[in-house]
Amino acid sequence: MTSSYAALLEKTRVHQPSIQRFAVISVFSKLRSGESEAGREAISFCLTSQSITVVDQSVRELCRLVSDSVLDLSRGLLELQSALEGCDSKLVSIFVKGLGFLIRVGYEKKIGNWKFNSTENHPFVRILSSREETHTELLHQVSLFVMHNRRLGMVGVCEFLESFLNFAILRIPLVDSSSSLFARELVSSMASLCCSCRDEALPVFRLLIRCLKYIPGNFLEGNRNFSCIVKILVDAYIVVARDLVGTRLEVTEVHLLGVQLVDAVIFLCASPHAQTNEHESVIESLKHLLAVQKDLGLPFSRDLSLVVLSLVFMLAKSSVEHEQLSILKFLLFLLKWKNENENLTLRDAACSSVEPLLLFPIIALMSSPSKSVKGAASKVLSIVENVLVTVSNAPKIEVHTSNGDSPLSSVGSVIFRIMQQLWHQNDYAPSTSSFLGVAYINGSEKQETYPRSWNSLLREHAERFWDRKKLSAAFCLSQEIPILLGSVAGVLVMHPSLGAEAIDSLTTIGGIDPKMSVPLLLAVLYYSNLLSRTDVPCQNILSKLLGLLPSLAAQQVMVPLVVQTITPMLHKDAKGLLYATAIRLLCQTWVVNDRTFSSLQEVLRPKGFIDFISERNICISMAASIHDVCKRHPDRGVDLILSVQACIESQDCSVRALGFQSLSHLCEADVIDFYTAWGVIKKHAQNIKRDPLLAYSVCLLLKWGAMDAEAYPEDAEKVLNILWEIGSSMQMPHDSQWTKARVSALLALGQYEVSFMEKKFSDFNKNCAYLLFSETNVKILNALEDLSIKIIIHEHSIRRRYVREKKVPGSKIEKLLDVIPQVIFPAGKEMKTGELPGAALLCLSFSPRDVKRSFRDVHGQYEEAFRVVVKSLQLSRNISLALISLQSLKAFMRRWIRANILSIDATTKELSSDKTSKAANNIMKSLVHMAEETLPRCAENIALALGALCAALPAAAHNIKATASKFLLGWLLEHEHEHRQWTAGISLGLISSSLHVTDHKQKFQNISGLLEVLCSSKSTLVKGACGVGLGFSCQDLLTRTETSDIDSESYRNQEEQLLGRIVRLLSSILHRFLHTPCDILESLSELFPAGKEDNVTGLPQLLDENSDDFDDDTWGITGLIIGLGMSVGAIYRAGKKDAVLKIKNLIASWIPYADSHNQTSDSKSKVSVRIFSAGSCLALPAVITFCQKVELFDAHEVDRLINCFKDLISELVIVKKSGAFHKSLLMASCIGAGDLLGSVLNEGIHPVEIESIKRLLELFKKCYSGLNPPVVQFGGMLGVVNVLGVGAGNLVYSHPLPRAPTASSEENEISHVLGPLLSNSYFTQQLTPVVQEIFLIAQNTKDRQLQNYAAWAISILRNYMQSKEGSNLANEVQSDDSHRTSVSHNVPEHAMVMKLAQGLTNPSLTLVNSSLYIGTMASALLCLSHAPRLPNLEWGATIRRLMKQETQTDVSQSGDVPKERTLREECFKFSLAHASEFDELLAFLDELSELSRFKALEQSLQSCLLCHIGDLMRIFSGSRMNKLFDDISCFVISLSSDQVYSCDQKSSLRVSCWKGLSQCLEETSLESSEYITKIEKCIELLFAVLPVASQSPKADQMGSLKEWSEAVRCLQKSHRDWLYKFLHVSSLESGIGKTNFQGDLKKIQAKAKLARLGTIPFSELGKMKAIILSCEQSDIWYVLVEIVAALHHAEGGTKRQWLIDAVEISCVSSHPSTAILFVGLLSSICCEYMPFLTLDRSTVLSDMSVTVTSLLSDPSYEVVAESFISFLWTSLERIYSFATESDANAKLSSQQIEGSERDKAPMLVKVMHCICVAFRDHLPLEKQLRLASMAIP
Repeated sequence: MTSSYAALLEKTRVHQPSIQRFAVISVFSKLRSGESEAGREAISFCLTSQSITVVDQSVRELCRLVSDSVLDLSRGLLELQSALEGCDSKLVSIFVKGLGFLIRVGYEKKIGNWKFNSTENHPFVRILSSREETHTELLHQVSLFVMHNRRLGMVGVCEFLESFLNFAILRIPLVDSSSSLFARELVSSMASLCCSCRDEALPVFRLLIRCLKYIPGNFLEGNRNFSCIVKILVDAYIVVARDLVGTRLEVTEVHLLGVQLVDAVIFLCASPHAQTNEHESVIESLKHLLAVQKDLGLPFSRDLSLVVLSLVFMLAKSSVEHEQLSILKFLLFLLKWKNENENLTLRDAACSSVEPLLLFPIIALMSSPSKSVKGAASKVLSIVENVLVTVSNAPKIEVHTSNGDSPLSSVGSVIFRIMQQLWHQNDYAPSTSSFLGVAYINGSEKQETYPRSWNSLLREHAERFWDRKKLSAAFCLSQEIPILLGSVAGVLVMHPSLGAEAIDSLTTIGGIDPKMSVPLLLAVLYYSNLLSRTDVPCQNILSKLLGLLPSLAAQQVMVPLVVQTITPMLHKDAKGLLYATAIRLLCQTWVVNDRTFSSLQEVLRPKGFIDFISERNICISMAASIHDVCKRHPDRGVDLILSVQACIESQDCSVRALGFQSLSHLCEADVIDFYTAWGVIKKHAQNIKRDPLLAYSVCLLLKWGAMDAEAYPEDAEKVLNILWEIGSSMQMPHDSQWTKARVSALLALGQYEVSFMEKKFSDFNKNCAYLLFSETNVKILNALEDLSIKIIIHEHSIRRRYVREKKVPGSKIEKLLDVIPQVIFPAGKEMKTGELPGAALLCLSFSPRDVKRSFRDVHGQYEEAFRVVVKSLQLSRNISLALISLQSLKAFMRRWIRANILSIDATTKELSSDKTSKAANNIMKSLVHMAEETLPRCAENIALALGALCAALPAAAHNIKATASKFLLGWLLEHEHEHRQWTAGISLGLISSSLHVTDHKQKFQNISGLLEVLCSSKSTLVKGACGVGLGFSCQDLLTRTETSDIDSESYRNQEEQLLGRIVRLLSSILHRFLHTPCDILESLSELFPAGKEDNVTGLPQLLDENSDDFDDDTWGITGLIIGLGMSVGAIYRAGKKDAVLKIKNLIASWIPYADSHNQTSDSKSKVSVRIFSAGSCLALPAVITFCQKVELFDAHEVDRLINCFKDLISELVIVKKSGAFHKSLLMASCIGAGDLLGSVLNEGIHPVEIESIKRLLELFKKCYSGLNPPVVQFGGMLGVVNVLGVGAGNLVYSHPLPRAPTASSEENEISHVLGPLLSNSYFTQQLTPVVQEIFLIAQNTKDRQLQNYAAWAISILRNYMQSKEGSNLANEVQSDDSHRTSVSHNVPEHAMVMKLAQGLTNPSLTLVNSSLYIGTMASALLCLSHAPRLPNLEWGATIRRLMKQETQTDVSQSGDVPKERTLREECFKFSLAHASEFDELLAFLDELSELSRFKALEQSLQSCLLCHIGDLMRIFSGSRMNKLFDDISCFVISLSSDQVYSCDQKSSLRVSCWKGLSQCLEETSLESSEYITKIEKCIELLFAVLPVASQSPKADQMGSLKEWSEAVRCLQKSHRDWLYKFLHVSSLESGIGKTNFQGDLKKIQAKAKLARLGTIPFSELGKMKAIILSCEQSDIWYVLVEIVAALHHAEGGTKRQWLIDAVEISCVSSHPSTAILFVGLLSSICCEYMPFLTLDRSTVLSDMSVTVTSLLSDPSYEVVAESFISFLWTSLERIYSFATESDANAKLSSQQIEGSERDKAPMLVKVMHCICVAFRDHLPLEKQLRLASMAIP
């Protein structure tokens, strides 16, 4: 120590106070001159002295130095604080006083702006923390501080003291009991200051109210502290309020402050996490406070409604009598005060009424054993009742929340909100936005109607609760949950429309908690009394309310009470309706508990029907109860058998009906023998046709006679007669009651054995079929369907008993055709191949067996025959002859190839495909060799032969077709050799139509060559041939949606461009030849996008009709028209349906007489139009055939076109001209007319008049039997042949072979024909002489050319009749796995299948006034779809006709057809069921499945087809299925942009597609299926257009819900490896740069749904946890909801892990609001209060004050509470810093939060702070202090 202070400091040791003081003064005086190290040591020496005098004077001097600013304030505080901590206890008060002085000085110097970086640095806190002895003086210093500095502003003073006050409170649990005493004394001291400084008391009160939430309340001492502090505050408030209100100062603020104090205290008491401690003293204090307010004249505040809501919760939670009583008294006071308020109008009462929520809790208390509680409850109940009646008459409930209120929810506000929503729902469906709806959304588990009601969801919630209860007996709900549920339901009972559902909810609540039985019984009694009031508008639910009583009997203890309640209503003097109701209630009580049966049996005695014979209601009630007993417990029903008999003997039809039904149930259970009982009561079953209900009931009974029918045949026969009489009675009124009776009768018939009914009824099958075809009622038809199907199955099961019919001998025509080769080319004579070249192509056949030589010999035989044919076969530059030759050559080439293969088989063992290639290659070499040096006629035929060879080969014969294409292209481009060009053009087009999918380059090259020659050739004939070739090429355009080596979209664009060029060129050339304006031709080019422009050169001038070369012009233009006609298929596939119709109408208009009004008088124009006639005659059949298949052809057009042909041929036959055009036109018209008629008849859609057919046949006969040129005669013969369906010259469409004709007497009487003529016995007889005549001409050698043509024509017919091609049209679409066997279609005439089949296939049914009802036809098809086999009929034609018939039927006729089933859909399903047996049905399915055809179908049929993709997979081949899947992919892609469908229709189609793909996955093996890749591609495309799932669907969003349901069901069946890969999401980024963000969201949603269903583990979903919870919340709201919905079904450990991980992610995420929102969602769905919570972004966060606190209070979640709160605190600090920092400082943060979070931060901070405060015990004191220091708005 330095000498300068030593002497003075030494004097301080002198035991003389005066000397000591002087020495201290001297030391500090010296310090004023300047501070030094010695001075600091001197100060410390003085302050640490043991002398009170020295210390006292030192503290004073130090305070002067600080006050005079000689010493720094912080230094002064430090010196005193240090000394305090080490001083003797007797010196503590001195140092505390000094510190208090310095604090006052410092605060004053800083003008109230004194802040500390932490609570620990607060000077008062440091004093309090130093030692316990400071408490007394510290309280004094705090008071001095307040009084001294209040002039600077009491608000600032309170802010300065807030952290100190919080510290004093928070440290209570951490130290001894003195801390709690200090805290109470501190609050008391500050409250006393409020009383002293009343003008400045309000800020202090607000400070103390804010500190209330930090008072510990989880132990007994803490609860006492809370009660004591509340009482202190209330007492202080009362003093201040009386003074301020008395002086009329700050009345409003005082009033509001009192309400805030009450609200804050009640909020804490009613918090879910609050311990169930007694709050009686607190409630009494609050009641006293409000009583003072009332006494002071302050009005009732609407904010107290929130207090009432909290009291509802507290009342439900309380189980202590005196606490219940205090709450009831508080409520009574509040409600009386509210009612006494004069300013509260009736409307205000209705708008702010929370009182109805008290109703059920109060009723529950009425069962209390305490008289005091019941007395108080009854008083509250009387007030609540009046409000409830007011609300029910003015149903408008709105909660009132002032702007200053906290947005955080309380349990009461949550309860009130759900009640509001349910009360006002009307058009708003609350269940769609509630967590109940999320928790129990059905997804793909089952389909239900949406939106589901809150009641149905609550019922499912109760069921799940009991399931969990069974698994774990320890699982239970808090006692308040059932009461709160009852509170909501109790209000809704009085709702005008929801009352019945609310009563169901009360029943559900009784099932949740058995202890609720007594309250529910009291509720029933109370509501029964209330509903009897005249001013209550809901009396209609009284019976429903009484129906709640039986459910209470589930508890054994309740049975006497329930029976006791019902018994008074059974008094004899009771009103009839009341007595009847009581019987029903007693019966329903028995259903719940069998203990009441004795009471019920007494009521249901037989004598009762006599006693109450005049009381119909009572009798019916008794009968209904007897019926219920017999139905539910037949053994008990036997005990009432005499009562059952009394019912049946009653004169009242309704009672009798119930009696018969009761007996029916007893017979069903086999406790009563049916025929024994029938013998007793059958006399009472007479005249049952007088009453439909009686008839229905008797039928229900009679069906049980089926079991013993064989044992009682006579009685059974009578029973059957009764049933058949009712079921078949068409004279009954067409009302619902009689319909029900008839349905019952038919269903009863279905219970009897078919064999037994056939014995008892004559022509049973015929009568059933007649009944079905006569019926129009849908319900009856459905019953008839079941009966018919049973009959069909029975017939099939006994089919071996049928005697097999003898084979029907072939017709004379067939016999005639069989001998044609032997007659024309007789064995042993010289071959006439050169004389009859056409017939030779079709009849000559060589095989190794015949020649018994080597391959070269067989091949040589064919080669030599071909050489002869090509030299003698004259085409005469006639395109029609060329096409017929090509058709014949194709058949010849098939036989040649087959013979070569057989020869190769004998010598080698090569693969089948190799043998075919080798055989065809040899033929190719021969043809090419012959073509090198040959005559023009031979060259023409060889070119056609090359095309025929390629057409006969499979598509995989790449090399041969490529070689032939190059060879023919070379010929085509030789403009100097016209004879090579024109046939090469035809063959080249035919080859293009049969190329493999991978030969697209060759196809494009062929078409380009044809287009080039079409433009540049100077020959009309060559142009026409190129037109035909292009028509053939169009058959393969736009038929594929995908190729293997190029992009499918690019490939399709090229094909569309080629099609556009073809149509534009053909149209423009024809237009230029026409020389007249033609709008249709001009518009055709406009329908296709502009592409490469083709310059048509060398268009020749048409010659005169009489010119020798005019025939070239005729056939050239004919070829162009045929090409245009053959292009309609490709045009249709391109989506240009209008263009198809235009072409059809245009070609038809060029036939003379078809469009006579458009004919001009100009001679040149007439020539131009007439020259188009031949082409239109030949092109029209193909166009019409296609239009029939795609339903673009109407019935009225048939007769018109046939009449046009008749008129044209008649005129040409009459006018004898020798010109080339006349011959060509007559030939073409005969061929075309026959082909058109044959096409129409073979399709079987449109009936044709018999007279028209006969007339055409007569005209054909005139053509071939007269003196006409041979070519005309050939045309007449081909007309006859084509009428039979041969299609000579038509290589695009072929017709199936007709079925053998069936003898029928009706066919001679009909006026129309429907179906092939060869299937008609009448026309078979008529045609036989015609065919015989042609056959004789073929044998006539006088006219060789005519003989040649006749032999050719008859050979064409023979080839058609004996070819398998026609009957195997579906080979390409037939399943590779389906090996068709020869199935016997031998069905007896009397069989049900035959009757139904004849009814549908009978041609007369489609005529006017003879058509069947559409529903009937649909039913018949449905029955036949279940038939194991069908008779051999024209099913293809029948189905096409029925498909067409529905589109033509008047809407009124189909009005009763159910929407879920249409005739066209049944046609499709029927075809699907029997396509494996009938090729024409398979071909029909193939056509419907074609993309262009599919797009033209109606939406319902499209959906039906999509739903059955899996069924198609079983019958289609692999290549056809691949194309189908490609078509589906294309359709799905185009559907999104299609403007034709509405959004609902698009959604429905996608749903159907999902169903179909799901079926495919079921049908196929995922490991080995060749389709799996295609299926997965379709799934990916469908998933891409799937909308983001919403858990709150609106009325117009139900489609998306169904889509998701089916999508998830489909994904469940997919391969797991692919599924995981497909649903993998590596990142989740929204914004412009992330184009697939929505797709990633859907993948996450799909994973969540699959996890919920158990398809994938939750760990797979958990892998994306960080990705999901780090994204912007506004983008992924629905994803979060979906995940939460999935987690609701997860194990508890999984939920807890997600909860912890989510809050941990919020600590580092740039979007912490997302993770916190997810925590809110997860806690909402997992906590007890889930049934009350609303799924809404705006409420989930505010509800976290309820949900999270409730969840963490759950025992199963307490294990994670500490870690959760720890992470939540970290996240809170981070967000709080972000919210309070400026943007510049926030950007410098190492863990940056996105700026978009700034608007969300205040709410996040508020709710997170609330949770942390509630569970602050899990945080260390340091963090608790920082928590308390946060400035929360």
